[in-house]
Amino acid sequence: MVEMIIDGAATAPADHDAAVTRLLDALDDIDSTGWYAALEVVRPWSEHNPRLTGEFAGPRAVRRYLSRELAALLQGGATVTVRPSRQALAFDDPGFFAALDEDRYDLRAKKLFLFGPERMALSLDRLSHYTGTPAEAFERHVLFTNYDMHVEVFRERFPHAQGPDRDGVPMPAWHHRTPAGDGVSLVNIGIGPANAKTITDHLAVLRPDTMMMIGHCAGLRNHQRLGDFVLATSYLRDDRVLDEVLPPTVPVIPNHWLNRFLVDALQAQQARHRLGVVGTTANRNWEFNQARTLAATRLARCVAIDMESATVAANGFRYRIPSATLLRVSDKPLHASPKLSTQAAEFYETSRRQHLDIALACLQRVRAEYPDGLPHDEIRSPDEPLLGAAPPTSTPE
Repeated sequence: MVEMIIDGAATAPADHDAAVTRLLDALDDIDSTGWYAALEVVRPWSEHNPRLTGEFAGPRAVRRYLSRELAALLQGGATVTVRPSRQALAFDDPGFFAALDEDRYDLRAKKLFLFGPERMALSLDRLSHYTGTPAEAFERHVLFTNYDMHVEVFRERFPHAQGPDRDGVPMPAWHHRTPAGDGVSLVNIGIGPANAKTITDHLAVLRPDTMMMIGHCAGLRNHQRLGDFVLATSYLRDDRVLDEVLPPTVPVIPNHWLNRFLVDALQAQQARHRLGVVGTTANRNWEFNQARTLAATRLARCVAIDMESATVAANGFRYRIPSATLLRVSDKPLHASPKLSTQAAEFYETSRRQHLDIALACLQRVRAEYPDGLPHDEIRSPDEPLLGAAPPTSTPE
């Protein structure tokens, strides 16, 4: 295990790709010996944050992300160093549990990566456990659903998608993989905010470019019809699972570009849709005790209620991942149209393909127009650079 240093300013542009490969191979080699790998970036253009450092576990799982980011850094003239950091802790090491505590870290800090290597190692293992697929299989864009029907349509669209390696996993995932890693992964997360938090907690270590919830909701407005789409513009967070780490007073909104592309895709298909606030509740049977929920949704001008969207969006905000929500109205409890089993089966059959088509059309725009990732200044602190590079001519970070 030796230190490797690449000076982007002294490396010919034609040699940048080879230099990135050497850096990534060095990270993998260090990891294979049972050590955490340290990555240091010195950015001469940055007045306030010229030096960023971080440690990695399982760097192969984020290899394609690192490849893109390191290439941009070298092109900007940064110096990148890879070196062994410390011996990796086993999961059963008494110190491992204590190292997982995010309260020890300032998630707003100017660091190379948001997570310690222990947290990263556990999340990579948990992703395999929950989804039945290795963490390395995840692509840059991730869709969440809570219906098998969306999985069926996804597999029809991508018959060679990689799926679970065993039956009975809690949140089965399917991956349409591309050579560039900019394909789409679909995860059936089940129902409820606890599941939504669990999967996004772990997925965040992979630094995906986008996360999107495609599910169903209760429509709350008079003129909505069953089958209408709902595009969230903000969220009423009544899920409660993240309140301790992200108070409900913190505003959370979807990514502007994802919403813009979703609107274009909806209009292209002439799909009826409504934009507005989506309320997320932890109580599937809120209709049994209506007063509190109805009062909150009316104050917030909600157009729909679901059980996952705000949780996905809040963790996307917390972990700096652009996110969005595209729902479809499956019932209207305030208008004598509850979700009944016979009606639901017919509705699902007629709606599932269009729902996935619109989401995929949006992601195709992202790939085409923002191959290096969406702008996401709105989910970064004012003085917080992550890993990505900034050209020397831009405003210093």
